[in-house]
Amino acid sequence: MHIQDELSREYGIATEVLYLEELRVEPSSAEFRKFRDEVFRELRAELTLASLKDNAIVRAYRDFYWRIGIDPTKLRPASEALVRRILAGKPLPEINNLVDAYNLASAMTLIPMGAYDAGKIKGELRIRTSQGERFVGIGGKEITTKGEIVLSDDEKVLSIYPYRDADATKITASTKTAVVVLCGVRGVDRDYLRRSARKTLEIISRFVPCSASYQNLPL
Repeated sequence: MHIQDELSREYGIATEVLYLEELRVEPSSAEFRKFRDEVFRELRAELTLASLKDNAIVRAYRDFYWRIGIDPTKLRPASEALVRRILAGKPLPEINNLVDAYNLASAMTLIPMGAYDAGKIKGELRIRTSQGERFVGIGGKEITTKGEIVLSDDEKVLSIYPYRDADATKITASTKTAVVVLCGVRGVDRDYLRRSARKTLEIISRFVPCSASYQNLPL
């Protein structure tokens, strides 16, 4: 993963990357749902909607959003949005075992993250400023990115960092290899980001048939 120098300096952007092979993407299991419901109960016992905005991790992402021109009270950081649904008693959407597992890890750690089909990634992953590229997000909305912080490969934008992923590299039943990227910003301790990656790896390994590890995407 290469991060544009000025983005590291200006925003403290850092990442942790998990690499998954021999994936079997399928609906989430009853065992996962039981674990998820236990996590929901724990989160509801520890957090409230009123106090969530004052959590140090949530505040770091909100501050980052303000700095890049996004109002986080209108477009929530992804991890905060997940926790808010849980605290409001709403279910999280079920997509597939990998997406459901990393969404749960994101809610537990408060770290935004995304997963991408590695078979559709070309060359090196990098975080950079966009140059006017066309981008189609999950759900089909098309925009032209210019001056935004993006995650890309050598050919295309995979994500508008850290809140909107591309439709072209989303996780589907045909995905056999994937990368999971945890998105850090200034105010999120690097050691906490690493611990969150280990927790995410633990959850994915438990509920998603795969060979999982920390590993840079091969060129």
